[in-house]
Amino acid sequence: MSFAADTAVTRTDVSEEGTVRFAGEVHDGWDIGGNANGGYLLAIAARAMRDASGRPDPVSVTAHYLRPGKPGPVSVEVQPVKEGKTFASVRANLLGADGRPLLSLLGTFGTLSSTLDASEHHELVDAAPPEMPSFEECKPRQHAAELAPAFMDKVDLRLHPDDSVFSSGQKSGEARMRGWFAWPEGADGEREEVDTIGLLQATDAFPPTIFNVELPVGWVPTVELTTHVRARPAPGPLRCEFTTRFVTGGFLEEDGEVWDATGRLVAQSRQLALVPRG
Repeated sequence: MSFAADTAVTRTDVSEEGTVRFAGEVHDGWDIGGNANGGYLLAIAARAMRDASGRPDPVSVTAHYLRPGKPGPVSVEVQPVKEGKTFASVRANLLGADGRPLLSLLGTFGTLSSTLDASEHHELVDAAPPEMPSFEECKPRQHAAELAPAFMDKVDLRLHPDDSVFSSGQKSGEARMRGWFAWPEGADGEREEVDTIGLLQATDAFPPTIFNVELPVGWVPTVELTTHVRARPAPGPLRCEFTTRFVTGGFLEEDGEVWDATGRLVAQSRQLALVPRG
């Protein structure tokens, strides 16, 4: 199935107070060690939030992670916060089958331009996409090939060779992960294009940055993840870079940049996570 199908939600009802309810499902295979990937859960909730907002694109979404997600039915409750001419803001809770919240979210939605459109806005970009070998030259990171999480079969993730050394027990010495992100080829050889909901997934698809430094390797639970979406990406693989500068008090941050095939910044993220115990 496609990412769009595996993150689909269906509107079920609207309460007298205006809460819009949706039904969805956490599908098998999107997990890391039995727990659903955080970006995948975020995408399910964001589809419901987008529907309720009446706007086509997430602009800024913040998610607080409360409990791990498991395969099975989920529901999303969305409450309007503010609707303006340009943006609509909503709150949401992603609930597990037992009715307990897995994620609590706040998001702003609007209409973003495509990177293929001529920009009418002033721009200052003091950065560039990370330099790395081409998509074809980078080796796909697959579940069966490298004993990676099952989630890796759901994405076509190709790490920079210098940043993938952790998989063979080495350390690059830099808390950094660079690589390409795309959806896998289908049976017909075609790929689903990454849309603005897919960008939310891309910001939480890569191995933790600290796997490349002298810290324990293990589950890195997300506490909070904020993603800013800047534009609708052009067709083609996305070039991504994630870095960590501070590991203190049992926490770490990951700052992410996502660039599309035209070399344009299309998303940024910051994640607060727990350092593995070792």
